Amino acid sequence: MFPIHDDNPTLRTPVLTMLLIGLNAAAWFGLQGAGTEPALVASICSFGVVPAELMTNVEPQTIRLGPELTCRIGEGSHWYTLLSSMFMHGGWLHLIGNMWFLWIFGNNVEDSMGRLRFLLFYLLSGLGAAFAQLLIDPASTIPMVGASGAIGGVMGAYVVLYPRVGVTLLVFLGFFVTTVRVPAYLMLGYWFLLQLLGGLPQLGGVAGGVAFWAHVGGFVSGALLVFVFRKREFVEQHRRALQRLAFDRQRGR
Repeated sequence: MFPIHDDNPTLRTPVLTMLLIGLNAAAWFGLQGAGTEPALVASICSFGVVPAELMTNVEPQTIRLGPELTCRIGEGSHWYTLLSSMFMHGGWLHLIGNMWFLWIFGNNVEDSMGRLRFLLFYLLSGLGAAFAQLLIDPASTIPMVGASGAIGGVMGAYVVLYPRVGVTLLVFLGFFVTTVRVPAYLMLGYWFLLQLLGGLPQLGGVAGGVAFWAHVGGFVSGALLVFVFRKREFVEQHRRALQRLAFDRQRGR
């Protein structure tokens, strides 16, 4: 399932959402060489979070990320990577998927908070995501990158604010492709369940390439932080706009 759009009107230009998308794209092209080597691996090694560096006294060592791709770790606790890793990605699909989800859900969450509040909310959700993964797998030597945790926070906030708003999904059933419209709580709840199930093997010490617990931690962080960062008058404006939209649709039938 892949979200195409939601039925939630945007009342203000989502400047911060667009800025965050722009910053991620700039990092991809400017620091990561648009996914080409050696820039991609160098950026992941330099700006990704390595849990073992922050949580343990890991010895300096070289790890292998691919057949001819290596990364040197253990030469210091680089805490700045908790922020820098939010703007790094591992490939084109990783970047495009994250930015699409940020666009679909971020504009309305920004609308409910205002721009500067949304920026702080986004960064704190990303930090919550990173710390969740650090706690679950503190000895991991695999660099962790991606905006998925922070965007998980955006999705957690969205489901708290607008649980019944319709989201249109592109659904692939083998060779058959169709669209369905479901409430946000169903789509986002399903996404959250997948992250929980995907993260269960890591609780047993099984290493994986996807930081599922960062997704879980980001979602939960966002669902909690939204009560601090939302502006009640903005949320009410949104709900009135949704009511007008629903009324207009009923009249148009």
